[in-house]
Amino acid sequence: MTGNKLEVTKEKKNLELYIHIPFCVRKCRYCDFLSGPASENTQKEYVKALTNEINGIREEAEYSVSSIFIGGGTPSILEADLIVEIMKCLQEKFTIDDHAEITIETNPGTLTKEKLMKYRASGINRLSMGLQSPNGDELKMLGRIHDYSVFEENYRLARFCGFTNINVDLMFALPDQTPQKWEENLRKIAALHPEHISAYSLIIEEGTPFAAMELNLPSEDDEYQMYEDTAKILREYDYEQYEISNYAQKGYVCRHNDGYWTMQEYLGLGLGASSLYRGERFTNTTDLADYIEYSSSPEQIREHRQRLTRENQIEEFMFLGLRRTEGISKTQFQKCFGVPVEQYYRDVIRKYTEYALLKDENDRIFLTRKGIHVSNAVMAEFLL
Repeated sequence: MTGNKLEVTKEKKNLELYIHIPFCVRKCRYCDFLSGPASENTQKEYVKALTNEINGIREEAEYSVSSIFIGGGTPSILEADLIVEIMKCLQEKFTIDDHAEITIETNPGTLTKEKLMKYRASGINRLSMGLQSPNGDELKMLGRIHDYSVFEENYRLARFCGFTNINVDLMFALPDQTPQKWEENLRKIAALHPEHISAYSLIIEEGTPFAAMELNLPSEDDEYQMYEDTAKILREYDYEQYEISNYAQKGYVCRHNDGYWTMQEYLGLGLGASSLYRGERFTNTTDLADYIEYSSSPEQIREHRQRLTRENQIEEFMFLGLRRTEGISKTQFQKCFGVPVEQYYRDVIRKYTEYALLKDENDRIFLTRKGIHVSNAVMAEFLL
């Protein structure tokens, strides 16, 4: 109350933050991400530019931050104090929810007790550990810098340091991998009981070392079996699949990623980071020199800007929502767009339910198990 006037506090909008750290020890053979090795001086210069970008944001007062994801690259390659500096800058600039989910991606072999303790003290409460495989031969073939014993040591150290929310990344359909080998890998990690497991099939991307190699990849039938086995085996360990490639124990769905699939606004900070912010999609420049020079003026580094039309929003509501195992809510669609989903997609829904690739029941439209295996083709039909 000020004088005789009642102050009305405007409710803040939810926002997710993604922080990109584009550095790693070395590129893996399958990787096409915006990342690579860099000197300590370059890393420090980059973090300074990143804090300049954070401080250059002008609309932050409208928002309350519900999640932060520090990804890469390998963020844990940085000195711990640089991560602390980034977190401090974010906390000073943004209103961060008391119970925000704050994740950092880490690579086994780059973690220490000091780093983990400083992460915890800075507010980070979730780790994502890039194991990819517990099999030594597979790790060497992928070009990873660690072996399984290093991962296991780092995992137990993280538990000792108080982390109670850990994701482990795994890959399947690797060269020379059989469904039996994949099952062994999966059970080995599930027995450790991380709260979350991400299981991705290997995709050979153009321009990567793998693309230039002759690889003995599993057959389509074997890859299909590996995918189906993943959900079946992880259910034995109390994991539920909530998205095409993600599995969580009860209460541990990754809120940050779930926000992407439900079109939550997010702001990407750092080299090449993508955003869905204030009704617009854009990415930051991928030129490191330009980023370092102009980052204090965020508008100057934003590229590929696209103002989302109503049609864009409808498309994204559908094909992002269909990544989730529960699919999309018909009631929510009508609430968002003022018309039934059938007005836009009656024929598509009928077509794919008849093919048993979609189900339309209990107010939800979602992919069947069969539909998940051809999800890209199905989702493409929802482009207007």
